[in-house]
Amino acid sequence: MSRIVECVPNFSEGRHKEVIEAIANAIASTDGVSLLDVDPGPSTNRTVYTFVGSPESVVEGAMNGARAASQLIDMTRHHGEHPRMGALDVCPFIPVRGVTEEDCIQCANEFGKQLAEELGVPVYLYGKAAKEEKRVKLPSIRAGEYEGLEEKLKDPVWQPDFGPADFIPSWGATATGCRKFLIAWNVNLLATKEQAHRVALNLREQGRGPNEPGRLKCVQGIGWWLEEANMAQISMNLTDFDITPLHTAYEEACKDAKELNLPVVGSQVVGLVPLQAIMMAAEFYMEKDNLFLVEEDQKVRLAIDRLGLNSLGPFNPKERIIEYMIRGEDEPGPLASTSVFNFIKNVGARSPAPGGGSVSACVAAMGAALGAMVAFMTYGKRQYEQLDSKMRQLIPPLYATMNDLIPFIDKDTTAFNDYMAACKLPKGTPEEQAVRDQAMQGGLKKAIQVPLAVMQTANRVWDQLQELAQCGNFTTMSDLQVGARSLETGVWGAYHNVMINLRDIKDEQYKQKITAEAEAEVQKAQEGKEAVLKIISERKE
Repeated sequence: MSRIVECVPNFSEGRHKEVIEAIANAIASTDGVSLLDVDPGPSTNRTVYTFVGSPESVVEGAMNGARAASQLIDMTRHHGEHPRMGALDVCPFIPVRGVTEEDCIQCANEFGKQLAEELGVPVYLYGKAAKEEKRVKLPSIRAGEYEGLEEKLKDPVWQPDFGPADFIPSWGATATGCRKFLIAWNVNLLATKEQAHRVALNLREQGRGPNEPGRLKCVQGIGWWLEEANMAQISMNLTDFDITPLHTAYEEACKDAKELNLPVVGSQVVGLVPLQAIMMAAEFYMEKDNLFLVEEDQKVRLAIDRLGLNSLGPFNPKERIIEYMIRGEDEPGPLASTSVFNFIKNVGARSPAPGGGSVSACVAAMGAALGAMVAFMTYGKRQYEQLDSKMRQLIPPLYATMNDLIPFIDKDTTAFNDYMAACKLPKGTPEEQAVRDQAMQGGLKKAIQVPLAVMQTANRVWDQLQELAQCGNFTTMSDLQVGARSLETGVWGAYHNVMINLRDIKDEQYKQKITAEAEAEVQKAQEGKEAVLKIISERKE
Protein backbone atom coordinates (compact mmCIF):
# COMPACT_ATOMS: atom_id res chain seq x y z
CA MET A 1 0.00 0.00 0.00
CA SER A 2 1.31 3.44 -0.91
CA ARG A 3 2.09 5.90 1.88
CA ILE A 4 -0.03 9.02 1.51
CA VAL A 5 0.07 12.20 3.59
CA GLU A 6 -2.24 15.14 3.01
CA CYS A 7 -0.91 18.68 3.41
CA VAL A 8 -3.25 21.69 3.64
CA PRO A 9 -1.24 24.93 3.76
CA ASN A 10 -3.21 28.16 4.23
CA PHE A 11 -1.56 31.14 2.52
CA SER A 12 -2.58 34.71 3.28
CA GLU A 13 -3.57 35.68 -0.25
CA GLY A 14 -7.01 35.22 -1.75
CA ARG A 15 -7.46 38.13 -4.13
CA HIS A 16 -4.59 38.24 -6.61
CA LYS A 17 -4.97 35.45 -9.14
CA GLU A 18 -1.37 35.57 -10.31
CA VAL A 19 -0.05 35.04 -6.78
CA ILE A 20 -2.51 32.22 -6.07
CA GLU A 21 -1.54 30.46 -9.31
CA ALA A 22 2.19 30.93 -8.77
CA ILE A 23 2.01 29.19 -5.38
CA ALA A 24 -0.18 26.45 -6.88
CA ASN A 25 2.30 25.89 -9.70
CA ALA A 26 5.20 25.71 -7.24
CA ILE A 27 3.42 23.00 -5.26
CA ALA A 28 2.17 21.09 -8.31
CA SER A 29 5.64 20.98 -9.89
CA THR A 30 6.99 18.93 -6.96
CA ASP A 31 7.80 15.33 -7.87
CA GLY A 32 5.44 12.86 -6.21
CA VAL A 33 2.83 15.48 -5.28
CA SER A 34 -0.77 15.64 -6.51
CA LEU A 35 -2.41 19.04 -6.04
CA LEU A 36 -6.06 18.23 -5.40
CA ASP A 37 -7.67 21.57 -4.64
CA VAL A 38 -7.05 25.32 -4.58
CA ASP A 39 -9.75 27.24 -2.72
CA PRO A 40 -9.28 31.05 -2.64
CA GLY A 41 -11.48 33.37 -0.54
CA PRO A 42 -11.53 37.07 -1.50
CA SER A 43 -13.24 38.20 1.73
CA THR A 44 -10.91 36.18 3.94
CA ASN A 45 -7.97 37.06 1.66
CA ARG A 46 -6.75 33.52 2.13
CA THR A 47 -6.26 30.46 -0.07
CA VAL A 48 -6.37 26.87 1.11
CA TYR A 49 -4.29 24.43 -0.95
CA THR A 50 -4.76 20.68 -0.63
CA PHE A 51 -2.23 18.21 -1.94
CA VAL A 52 -1.14 14.63 -1.24
CA GLY A 53 1.96 12.54 -1.69
CA SER A 54 4.58 10.54 0.16
CA PRO A 55 5.87 12.03 3.43
CA GLU A 56 9.04 13.24 1.72
CA SER A 57 7.16 14.69 -1.26
CA VAL A 58 4.64 16.71 0.74
CA VAL A 59 7.38 18.31 2.85
CA GLU A 60 9.13 19.40 -0.34
CA GLY A 61 5.81 20.53 -1.85
CA ALA A 62 5.10 22.70 1.18
CA MET A 63 8.60 24.18 0.98
CA ASN A 64 8.15 24.99 -2.71
CA GLY A 65 4.89 26.77 -1.90
CA ALA A 66 6.57 28.69 0.92
CA ARG A 67 9.47 29.72 -1.30
CA ALA A 68 7.07 31.17 -3.84
CA ALA A 69 5.02 32.91 -1.15
CA SER A 70 8.10 34.54 0.35
CA GLN A 71 8.63 36.37 -2.94
CA LEU A 72 5.00 37.30 -3.54
CA ILE A 73 3.18 37.96 -0.25
CA ASP A 74 3.80 41.01 1.93
CA MET A 75 1.98 40.80 5.25
CA THR A 76 2.37 44.54 5.90
CA ARG A 77 -0.36 45.07 3.29
CA HIS A 78 -2.61 42.15 4.24
CA HIS A 79 -6.20 42.55 5.43
CA GLY A 80 -8.96 39.94 5.54
CA GLU A 81 -11.76 38.44 7.59
CA HIS A 82 -9.85 35.33 8.66
CA PRO A 83 -7.52 35.35 11.68
CA ARG A 84 -3.87 35.03 10.56
CA MET A 85 -0.33 35.63 11.70
CA GLY A 86 1.79 34.92 8.64
CA ALA A 87 2.15 34.68 4.88
CA LEU A 88 2.03 30.91 5.22
CA ASP A 89 -0.28 31.01 8.21
CA VAL A 90 -0.61 27.32 8.98
CA CYS A 91 0.66 24.12 7.35
CA PRO A 92 -0.80 20.91 8.78
CA PHE A 93 0.11 17.36 7.78
CA ILE A 94 -2.63 14.72 7.98
CA PRO A 95 -2.30 10.92 7.72
CA VAL A 96 -4.36 9.49 4.86
CA ARG A 97 -3.15 6.00 3.99
CA GLY A 98 -0.27 3.79 5.05
CA VAL A 99 1.14 6.37 7.48
CA THR A 100 0.78 7.12 11.18
CA GLU A 101 0.41 10.29 13.19
CA GLU A 102 4.04 9.86 14.17
CA ASP A 103 5.01 10.02 10.50
CA CYS A 104 3.12 13.29 10.12
CA ILE A 105 4.63 14.73 13.30
CA GLN A 106 8.01 14.00 11.73
CA CYS A 107 6.87 15.78 8.54
CA ALA A 108 5.91 18.85 10.58
CA ASN A 109 9.25 18.91 12.36
CA GLU A 110 11.22 18.49 9.15
CA PHE A 111 9.20 21.18 7.40
CA GLY A 112 9.39 23.60 10.34
CA LYS A 113 13.14 23.18 10.68
CA GLN A 114 13.75 23.57 6.95
CA LEU A 115 11.44 26.60 6.64
CA ALA A 116 13.11 28.36 9.56
CA GLU A 117 16.63 27.66 8.31
CA GLU A 118 16.03 28.56 4.68
CA LEU A 119 13.73 31.59 5.03
CA GLY A 120 14.84 32.71 8.47
CA VAL A 121 11.29 32.95 9.87
CA PRO A 122 9.76 31.91 13.22
CA VAL A 123 7.85 28.61 13.18
CA TYR A 124 5.57 27.11 15.86
CA LEU A 125 4.54 23.47 16.27
CA TYR A 126 0.87 22.89 17.04
CA GLY A 127 -1.64 20.07 17.24
CA LYS A 128 -0.20 16.63 17.90
CA ALA A 129 3.28 17.97 17.06
CA ALA A 130 3.14 20.58 19.85
CA LYS A 131 5.80 20.29 22.54
CA GLU A 132 3.78 22.25 25.10
CA GLU A 133 0.13 21.94 26.09
CA LYS A 134 -0.60 25.63 25.49
CA ARG A 135 0.49 25.26 21.88
CA VAL A 136 -1.77 22.35 20.98
CA LYS A 137 -4.63 24.59 19.83
CA LEU A 138 -3.90 26.86 16.88
CA PRO A 139 -6.00 29.81 18.17
CA SER A 140 -3.72 30.00 21.23
CA ILE A 141 -0.64 30.36 19.05
CA ARG A 142 -2.39 32.79 16.72
CA ALA A 143 -3.86 34.94 19.51
CA GLY A 144 -3.04 38.59 18.82
CA GLU A 145 -2.63 37.72 15.14
CA TYR A 146 -0.10 39.39 12.88
CA GLU A 147 -0.62 42.79 14.45
CA GLY A 148 0.36 41.53 17.91
CA LEU A 149 3.13 39.22 16.78
CA GLU A 150 6.03 41.65 17.27
CA GLU A 151 5.28 41.97 20.99
CA LYS A 152 4.41 38.29 21.36
CA LEU A 153 7.81 37.22 20.06
CA LYS A 154 9.47 39.24 22.83
CA ASP A 155 7.73 37.10 25.45
CA PRO A 156 9.97 34.15 26.50
CA VAL A 157 6.82 32.04 26.84
CA TRP A 158 6.17 32.38 23.11
CA GLN A 159 9.59 31.70 21.67
CA PRO A 160 9.23 29.81 18.38
CA ASP A 161 10.05 26.11 18.11
CA PHE A 162 12.22 26.80 15.06
CA GLY A 163 13.86 29.93 13.75
CA PRO A 164 14.57 33.31 15.29
CA ALA A 165 12.34 35.11 17.77
CA ASP A 166 12.46 38.05 15.38
CA PHE A 167 9.54 39.85 13.83
CA ILE A 168 9.77 39.55 10.04
CA PRO A 169 7.27 42.18 8.80
CA SER A 170 6.80 40.73 5.32
CA TRP A 171 6.23 37.18 6.61
CA GLY A 172 5.05 37.11 10.22
CA ALA A 173 5.12 33.56 11.60
CA THR A 174 4.00 30.08 10.58
CA ALA A 175 2.40 27.22 12.52
CA THR A 176 2.89 23.64 11.39
CA GLY A 177 1.79 20.39 12.93
CA CYS A 178 -0.09 17.13 12.70
CA ARG A 179 -3.81 16.82 13.15
CA LYS A 180 -6.76 14.67 12.26
CA PHE A 181 -8.67 15.56 9.14
CA LEU A 182 -10.07 19.04 9.79
CA ILE A 183 -13.22 20.03 7.97
CA ALA A 184 -13.22 23.74 7.14
CA TRP A 185 -16.85 24.56 6.66
CA ASN A 186 -19.18 27.55 6.59
CA VAL A 187 -22.92 27.80 7.25
CA ASN A 188 -24.59 30.54 5.19
CA LEU A 189 -26.91 33.06 6.88
CA LEU A 190 -28.94 35.91 5.46
CA ALA A 191 -27.98 38.00 8.44
CA THR A 192 -25.40 40.45 9.72
CA LYS A 193 -21.83 39.57 10.59
CA GLU A 194 -22.65 40.22 14.24
CA GLN A 195 -25.62 37.85 14.23
CA ALA A 196 -23.52 35.13 12.60
CA HIS A 197 -20.82 35.61 15.20
CA ARG A 198 -23.42 35.37 17.97
CA VAL A 199 -24.40 31.91 16.74
CA ALA A 200 -20.74 30.94 16.35
CA LEU A 201 -20.11 31.85 20.00
CA ASN A 202 -23.02 29.63 21.06
CA LEU A 203 -21.64 26.67 19.12
CA ARG A 204 -17.86 26.71 19.29
CA GLU A 205 -16.19 24.79 22.10
CA GLN A 206 -14.44 27.91 23.38
CA GLY A 207 -17.78 29.72 23.59
CA ARG A 208 -17.56 33.21 25.04
CA GLY A 209 -14.81 32.28 27.45
CA PRO A 210 -13.93 29.86 30.27
CA ASN A 211 -17.12 30.64 32.19
CA GLU A 212 -19.42 30.35 29.19
CA PRO A 213 -18.32 27.48 26.92
CA GLY A 214 -20.11 26.62 23.70
CA ARG A 215 -22.17 23.49 23.01
CA LEU A 216 -20.06 21.68 20.44
CA LYS A 217 -16.82 19.89 21.25
CA CYS A 218 -13.91 20.05 18.81
CA VAL A 219 -15.40 23.02 16.98
CA GLN A 220 -13.77 26.38 16.35
CA GLY A 221 -16.01 29.14 15.04
CA ILE A 222 -16.35 32.77 14.06
CA GLY A 223 -18.94 34.88 12.28
CA TRP A 224 -17.96 36.97 9.28
CA TRP A 225 -19.32 38.78 6.24
CA LEU A 226 -18.88 37.28 2.77
CA GLU A 227 -18.86 40.33 0.56
CA GLU A 228 -18.89 38.50 -2.77
CA ALA A 229 -22.08 36.60 -1.84
CA ASN A 230 -23.77 39.42 0.11
CA MET A 231 -24.35 37.20 3.12
CA ALA A 232 -22.90 36.29 6.50
CA GLN A 233 -21.33 32.96 7.41
CA ILE A 234 -20.72 30.97 10.54
CA SER A 235 -17.22 29.77 9.73
CA MET A 236 -16.33 26.57 11.56
CA ASN A 237 -13.40 24.22 11.81
CA LEU A 238 -14.49 20.74 12.84
CA THR A 239 -11.26 19.40 14.34
CA ASP A 240 -12.69 15.94 15.05
CA PHE A 241 -15.76 15.09 12.99
CA ASP A 242 -16.19 11.80 14.87
CA ILE A 243 -17.03 13.86 17.96
CA THR A 244 -18.99 16.64 16.25
CA PRO A 245 -20.10 15.55 12.76
CA LEU A 246 -21.11 17.90 9.96
CA HIS A 247 -24.79 17.24 10.37
CA THR A 248 -24.71 17.92 14.10
CA ALA A 249 -23.03 21.29 13.60
CA TYR A 250 -25.47 22.14 10.80
CA GLU A 251 -28.57 21.20 12.76
CA GLU A 252 -27.37 23.15 15.81
CA ALA A 253 -26.62 26.20 13.65
CA CYS A 254 -30.10 25.96 12.12
CA LYS A 255 -31.65 25.68 15.59
CA ASP A 256 -29.96 28.86 16.86
CA ALA A 257 -30.66 30.72 13.64
CA LYS A 258 -34.34 29.83 13.88
CA GLU A 259 -34.50 31.21 17.43
CA LEU A 260 -33.13 34.50 16.07
CA ASN A 261 -35.48 34.39 13.04
CA LEU A 262 -32.52 34.16 10.67
CA PRO A 263 -32.71 32.15 7.44
CA VAL A 264 -30.05 29.50 6.82
CA VAL A 265 -29.33 29.12 3.11
CA GLY A 266 -27.05 26.11 2.88
CA SER A 267 -23.39 25.60 3.65
CA GLN A 268 -19.98 25.55 2.01
CA VAL A 269 -17.03 23.18 2.34
CA VAL A 270 -13.64 24.86 2.07
CA GLY A 271 -11.13 22.48 0.55
CA LEU A 272 -11.89 18.77 0.77
CA VAL A 273 -14.04 16.61 2.99
CA PRO A 274 -13.69 12.92 3.96
CA LEU A 275 -16.22 10.50 2.52
CA GLN A 276 -16.96 9.23 6.03
CA ALA A 277 -18.21 12.68 7.09
CA ILE A 278 -20.62 12.77 4.13
CA MET A 279 -21.77 9.21 4.82
CA MET A 280 -22.41 10.05 8.48
CA ALA A 281 -24.61 12.96 7.40
CA ALA A 282 -26.46 10.73 4.93
CA GLU A 283 -27.12 8.08 7.58
CA PHE A 284 -28.40 10.76 9.98
CA TYR A 285 -30.90 12.15 7.47
CA MET A 286 -31.92 8.68 6.33
CA GLU A 287 -32.82 7.77 9.91
CA LYS A 288 -34.42 11.15 10.61
CA ASP A 289 -36.67 10.97 7.54
CA ASN A 290 -37.08 7.16 7.47
CA LEU A 291 -35.38 6.89 4.09
CA PHE A 292 -33.85 3.77 2.53
CA LEU A 293 -30.79 4.15 0.33
CA VAL A 294 -28.09 1.61 -0.51
CA GLU A 295 -26.03 3.11 -3.32
CA GLU A 296 -23.13 5.27 -2.15
CA ASP A 297 -23.71 7.93 -4.78
CA GLN A 298 -27.35 8.31 -3.69
CA LYS A 299 -26.26 8.76 -0.07
CA VAL A 300 -23.75 11.38 -1.15
CA ARG A 301 -26.45 13.20 -3.10
CA LEU A 302 -28.77 13.16 -0.09
CA ALA A 303 -26.09 14.64 2.19
CA ILE A 304 -25.28 17.35 -0.36
CA ASP A 305 -28.96 18.27 -0.57
CA ARG A 306 -29.69 18.26 3.18
CA LEU A 307 -26.55 20.27 4.03
CA GLY A 308 -27.08 22.68 1.14
CA LEU A 309 -23.56 22.18 -0.15
CA ASN A 310 -24.48 23.46 -3.61
CA SER A 311 -25.64 26.83 -2.30
CA LEU A 312 -22.59 28.90 -3.28
CA GLY A 313 -21.45 26.79 -6.22
CA PRO A 314 -21.63 23.23 -7.44
CA PHE A 315 -20.37 20.63 -4.98
CA ASN A 316 -18.81 18.02 -7.26
CA PRO A 317 -18.11 14.90 -5.16
CA LYS A 318 -15.27 13.87 -7.47
CA GLU A 319 -13.55 17.17 -6.75
CA ARG A 320 -14.54 17.67 -3.10
CA ILE A 321 -14.35 14.24 -1.43
CA ILE A 322 -10.75 13.30 -0.81
CA GLU A 323 -11.19 9.54 -1.26
CA TYR A 324 -12.63 10.16 -4.72
CA MET A 325 -9.62 12.32 -5.58
CA ILE A 326 -7.05 9.65 -4.66
CA ARG A 327 -9.11 6.53 -5.24
CA GLY A 328 -6.46 4.73 -7.36
CA GLU A 329 -5.89 1.68 -5.15
CA ASP A 330 -9.54 1.42 -4.14
CA GLU A 331 -10.88 1.22 -7.68
CA PRO A 332 -11.75 -2.20 -9.08
CA GLY A 333 -8.72 -3.96 -10.49
CA PRO A 334 -8.27 -4.84 -14.15
CA LEU A 335 -10.03 -8.19 -13.88
CA ALA A 336 -13.04 -6.86 -11.97
CA SER A 337 -13.28 -3.91 -14.36
CA THR A 338 -13.09 -5.87 -17.60
CA SER A 339 -16.04 -7.20 -19.56
CA VAL A 340 -17.42 -10.68 -18.91
CA PHE A 341 -16.16 -11.66 -22.37
CA ASN A 342 -12.60 -10.55 -21.64
CA PHE A 343 -12.60 -12.07 -18.15
CA ILE A 344 -13.56 -15.47 -19.56
CA LYS A 345 -10.94 -15.13 -22.30
CA ASN A 346 -8.28 -14.28 -19.68
CA VAL A 347 -9.22 -17.30 -17.61
CA GLY A 348 -9.06 -19.52 -20.68
CA ALA A 349 -5.64 -18.28 -21.76
CA ARG A 350 -2.39 -20.24 -21.43
CA SER A 351 -1.51 -18.68 -18.09
CA PRO A 352 -1.96 -19.86 -14.48
CA ALA A 353 -3.55 -16.58 -13.45
CA PRO A 354 -6.35 -15.63 -13.33
CA GLY A 355 -7.42 -19.08 -12.25
CA GLY A 356 -9.72 -20.85 -9.85
CA GLY A 357 -9.21 -18.35 -7.03
CA SER A 358 -10.33 -15.34 -9.07
CA VAL A 359 -13.20 -17.32 -10.55
CA SER A 360 -14.29 -18.43 -7.06
CA ALA A 361 -14.38 -14.83 -5.85
CA CYS A 362 -16.32 -13.79 -8.94
CA VAL A 363 -18.86 -16.59 -8.57
CA ALA A 364 -19.33 -15.83 -4.86
CA ALA A 365 -19.88 -12.13 -5.66
CA MET A 366 -22.50 -13.18 -8.24
CA GLY A 367 -24.24 -15.27 -5.60
CA ALA A 368 -24.48 -12.35 -3.19
CA ALA A 369 -25.58 -10.12 -6.06
CA LEU A 370 -28.45 -12.45 -6.92
CA GLY A 371 -29.53 -12.37 -3.28
CA ALA A 372 -29.53 -8.57 -3.36
CA MET A 373 -31.48 -8.63 -6.62
CA VAL A 374 -34.21 -10.86 -5.14
CA ALA A 375 -34.52 -8.53 -2.15
CA PHE A 376 -34.73 -5.48 -4.40
CA MET A 377 -37.36 -7.24 -6.55
CA THR A 378 -39.42 -7.78 -3.40
CA TYR A 379 -38.98 -4.30 -1.93
CA GLY A 380 -41.44 -1.62 -2.98
CA LYS A 381 -43.88 -3.97 -4.72
CA ARG A 382 -47.51 -3.59 -3.65
CA GLN A 383 -47.92 -7.36 -3.43
CA TYR A 384 -45.12 -7.53 -0.85
CA GLU A 385 -45.37 -4.10 0.77
CA GLN A 386 -45.80 -5.69 4.21
CA LEU A 387 -42.22 -6.92 3.78
CA ASP A 388 -40.67 -3.50 3.06
CA SER A 389 -39.24 -3.11 6.56
CA LYS A 390 -37.74 -6.61 6.40
CA MET A 391 -36.21 -5.94 2.96
CA ARG A 392 -34.65 -2.77 4.35
CA GLN A 393 -32.84 -5.01 6.80
CA LEU A 394 -31.86 -7.73 4.32
CA ILE A 395 -30.63 -5.64 1.38
CA PRO A 396 -27.67 -3.76 2.99
CA PRO A 397 -25.68 -6.84 4.14
CA LEU A 398 -26.25 -8.62 0.82
CA TYR A 399 -25.24 -5.55 -1.15
CA ALA A 400 -22.19 -4.95 1.07
CA THR A 401 -21.05 -8.57 0.73
CA MET A 402 -21.35 -8.36 -3.04
CA ASN A 403 -19.17 -5.23 -3.07
CA ASP A 404 -16.68 -6.66 -0.58
CA LEU A 405 -16.12 -9.78 -2.69
CA ILE A 406 -15.38 -7.94 -5.94
CA PRO A 407 -11.81 -6.80 -5.02
CA PHE A 408 -10.83 -10.42 -4.28
CA ILE A 409 -11.14 -11.22 -8.00
CA ASP A 410 -7.92 -9.27 -8.55
CA LYS A 411 -6.37 -9.84 -5.12
CA ASP A 412 -6.21 -13.58 -5.72
CA THR A 413 -4.25 -13.11 -8.94
CA THR A 414 -1.98 -10.50 -7.33
CA ALA A 415 -1.24 -12.78 -4.38
CA PHE A 416 -0.34 -15.64 -6.73
CA ASN A 417 1.92 -13.32 -8.71
CA ASP A 418 3.82 -12.45 -5.52
CA TYR A 419 4.48 -16.15 -4.95
CA MET A 420 5.62 -16.61 -8.54
CA ALA A 421 7.99 -13.65 -8.18
CA ALA A 422 9.50 -15.26 -5.07
CA CYS A 423 10.07 -18.47 -7.01
CA LYS A 424 12.22 -16.54 -9.50
CA LEU A 425 14.61 -15.19 -6.86
CA PRO A 426 18.26 -16.38 -7.11
CA LYS A 427 19.24 -19.50 -5.16
CA GLY A 428 22.90 -19.91 -5.97
CA THR A 429 24.19 -19.51 -2.40
CA PRO A 430 22.86 -20.66 0.98
CA GLU A 431 22.05 -17.05 1.83
CA GLU A 432 20.11 -16.53 -1.41
CA GLN A 433 18.31 -19.85 -0.88
CA ALA A 434 17.25 -18.75 2.62
CA VAL A 435 15.92 -15.43 1.33
CA ARG A 436 14.07 -17.20 -1.49
CA ASP A 437 12.54 -19.78 0.86
CA GLN A 438 11.35 -17.09 3.24
CA ALA A 439 9.82 -15.07 0.39
CA MET A 440 8.10 -18.16 -1.01
CA GLN A 441 6.61 -19.03 2.38
CA GLY A 442 5.40 -15.44 2.75
CA GLY A 443 3.93 -15.52 -0.75
CA LEU A 444 2.12 -18.77 -0.01
CA LYS A 445 0.63 -17.40 3.20
CA LYS A 446 -0.57 -14.32 1.34
CA ALA A 447 -2.03 -16.55 -1.36
CA ILE A 448 -3.84 -18.52 1.35
CA GLN A 449 -5.28 -15.50 3.16
CA VAL A 450 -7.11 -14.23 0.07
CA PRO A 451 -9.32 -17.31 -0.58
CA LEU A 452 -9.81 -17.73 3.17
CA ALA A 453 -11.14 -14.16 3.30
CA VAL A 454 -13.41 -14.95 0.33
CA MET A 455 -14.92 -17.84 2.31
CA GLN A 456 -15.43 -15.75 5.43
CA THR A 457 -16.94 -12.85 3.49
CA ALA A 458 -19.32 -14.98 1.44
CA ASN A 459 -20.56 -16.86 4.50
CA ARG A 460 -21.84 -13.67 6.13
CA VAL A 461 -25.19 -13.74 4.31
CA TRP A 462 -26.69 -17.23 4.67
CA ASP A 463 -29.19 -16.03 7.29
CA GLN A 464 -30.37 -13.29 4.93
CA LEU A 465 -30.70 -15.75 2.03
CA GLN A 466 -32.77 -18.10 4.16
CA GLU A 467 -35.12 -15.28 5.13
CA LEU A 468 -35.49 -14.35 1.47
CA ALA A 469 -36.25 -17.96 0.63
CA GLN A 470 -39.12 -17.88 3.13
CA CYS A 471 -40.79 -14.65 2.00
CA GLY A 472 -39.11 -13.08 -1.03
CA ASN A 473 -40.80 -12.43 -4.37
CA PHE A 474 -41.87 -15.91 -5.45
CA THR A 475 -41.21 -15.22 -9.13
CA THR A 476 -37.50 -14.75 -8.34
CA MET A 477 -36.96 -17.97 -6.40
CA SER A 478 -35.06 -19.56 -9.29
CA ASP A 479 -32.66 -16.61 -9.12
CA LEU A 480 -32.22 -17.23 -5.41
CA GLN A 481 -31.52 -20.90 -6.05
CA VAL A 482 -28.78 -19.94 -8.51
CA GLY A 483 -27.50 -17.40 -6.01
CA ALA A 484 -27.27 -19.93 -3.20
CA ARG A 485 -25.48 -22.47 -5.36
CA SER A 486 -23.12 -19.78 -6.71
CA LEU A 487 -22.25 -18.56 -3.23
CA GLU A 488 -21.56 -22.10 -2.04
CA THR A 489 -19.54 -22.87 -5.18
CA GLY A 490 -17.43 -19.76 -4.60
CA VAL A 491 -16.69 -20.90 -1.03
CA TRP A 492 -15.98 -24.47 -2.22
CA GLY A 493 -13.55 -23.19 -4.85
CA ALA A 494 -11.84 -20.89 -2.35
CA TYR A 495 -11.51 -23.82 0.07
CA HIS A 496 -9.61 -25.89 -2.48
CA ASN A 497 -7.35 -22.92 -3.26
CA VAL A 498 -6.49 -22.72 0.41
CA MET A 499 -5.79 -26.44 0.68
CA ILE A 500 -3.58 -26.69 -2.39
CA ASN A 501 -1.38 -23.85 -1.17
CA LEU A 502 -1.18 -25.29 2.34
CA ARG A 503 0.67 -28.34 1.01
CA ASP A 504 3.95 -26.42 0.71
CA ILE A 505 3.68 -24.55 4.01
CA LYS A 506 6.42 -25.66 6.43
CA ASP A 507 4.86 -24.20 9.60
CA GLU A 508 2.79 -27.15 10.89
CA GLN A 509 1.00 -25.11 13.55
CA TYR A 510 -0.10 -22.55 10.96
CA LYS A 511 -1.16 -25.34 8.60
CA GLN A 512 -3.38 -26.99 11.25
CA LYS A 513 -4.98 -23.69 12.22
CA ILE A 514 -5.85 -22.69 8.65
CA THR A 515 -7.10 -26.19 7.79
CA ALA A 516 -9.54 -26.11 10.70
CA GLU A 517 -10.79 -22.63 9.74
CA ALA A 518 -11.23 -23.52 6.07
CA GLU A 519 -13.08 -26.76 6.83
CA ALA A 520 -15.46 -24.92 9.16
CA GLU A 521 -16.18 -22.31 6.48
CA VAL A 522 -16.86 -24.79 3.70
CA GLN A 523 -19.19 -26.78 5.98
CA LYS A 524 -21.07 -23.60 6.84
CA ALA A 525 -21.53 -22.84 3.15
CA GLN A 526 -22.76 -26.33 2.35
CA GLU A 527 -25.27 -26.24 5.19
CA GLY A 528 -26.42 -22.75 4.22
CA LYS A 529 -26.99 -23.73 0.61
CA GLU A 530 -28.96 -26.82 1.57
CA ALA A 531 -31.13 -24.81 3.96
CA VAL A 532 -31.98 -22.21 1.30
CA LEU A 533 -32.80 -24.83 -1.33
CA LYS A 534 -34.92 -26.83 1.11
CA ILE A 535 -37.00 -23.79 2.09
CA ILE A 536 -37.63 -22.92 -1.55
CA SER A 537 -38.53 -26.48 -2.51
CA GLU A 538 -41.13 -26.66 0.28
CA ARG A 539 -42.60 -23.23 -0.38
CA LYS A 540 -45.99 -23.03 -2.05
CA GLU A 541 -47.37 -19.80 -3.46
